[in-house]
Amino acid sequence: MVGASAGGVEALRDLVAGLPEDFAGAMLVVLHLPPGGASSLPAILDRACRLPAESARHGGKLRPGHIYTAPPDHHLLVDDGRMMLSRGPTENGHRPAIDATLRSAAQARGAGVIGVILSGSLDDGTSGLSVVKARGGLAVVQDPKEAIYPGMPASALMRVDVDLVLPAAQMGAELARRVRESVEGGDVPPLSLLDEVEARASRAEDLAVTSRPEVRDVTRPSEFACPDCQGVLFALDENGTRFRCRVGHAWTAQALFQQQSQEIEQALWAALRALEEKRDLARRMGRDAEEHGFPLVANRYRRHSEETTRAVEVLREFLVEGLTGLEDPGDEVPGEPA
Repeated sequence: MVGASAGGVEALRDLVAGLPEDFAGAMLVVLHLPPGGASSLPAILDRACRLPAESARHGGKLRPGHIYTAPPDHHLLVDDGRMMLSRGPTENGHRPAIDATLRSAAQARGAGVIGVILSGSLDDGTSGLSVVKARGGLAVVQDPKEAIYPGMPASALMRVDVDLVLPAAQMGAELARRVRESVEGGDVPPLSLLDEVEARASRAEDLAVTSRPEVRDVTRPSEFACPDCQGVLFALDENGTRFRCRVGHAWTAQALFQQQSQEIEQALWAALRALEEKRDLARRMGRDAEEHGFPLVANRYRRHSEETTRAVEVLREFLVEGLTGLEDPGDEVPGEPA
């Protein structure tokens, strides 16, 4: 199971180029995609490697030696050796989401899963990779120092006991060796209650995830609203780094922070537009009052225009200069100077 986001196409090409023709596993690839249109990722990967790559089909059987990519606007899940496509709630604003795929595969195949996190911003994939590891699977991460966007692999390294850290070009051969290893038997730990709840939400089986009594006992409402539906977000961990709303939309703290920043910027641009319109209207009304012999009214509108002009200048300077250069904290590499 391979997940990538920004900068992920290059990393995916390097990874699959190293896969041998006799690769013994089935590879599922999730790349964050816009919801509309078709994906060219299968064709890109097909040209880059010796294995056939195709878009995943609902109900399709997983076949060794094949690469399956998640189609736009659908989570790619695993159930009983087959692929499932779901339009369950978005995670961090994405559908497909790598966390949903990793969580589903870990639930279905336990220790037989290898989770791989490649280039991308923020912390997508960390939660799902932790479930893979908890169920006995193997956790593999691209070396953040070579990733175009190191946020996703760096986050996984911080929060998951990762087994391998490799450049993307070395992953193909290593994965081919690992999939041929026998998996030790024994009891595989079950999914935690919250991981089970999230798995059901991804499958669109139980969207009112926070209304169940046993879930309410281990979650708590936060002071934050869901960017997707404006409902209350419930914290899924003690540190308040994972959230879901009542209907199932999932957010990590990093993704929520970024989304809130975008919404604030959009609101400020809307405010700037409104101020400029108010300034222009005040000027027009002042000229009209002066032409009709109402100098006091004209002066009042002139003052409104001047005050609004100053507000426009301050807000525009903040938007153009104050927001420029803000770094994405998810792209900082642990141990590296910021």
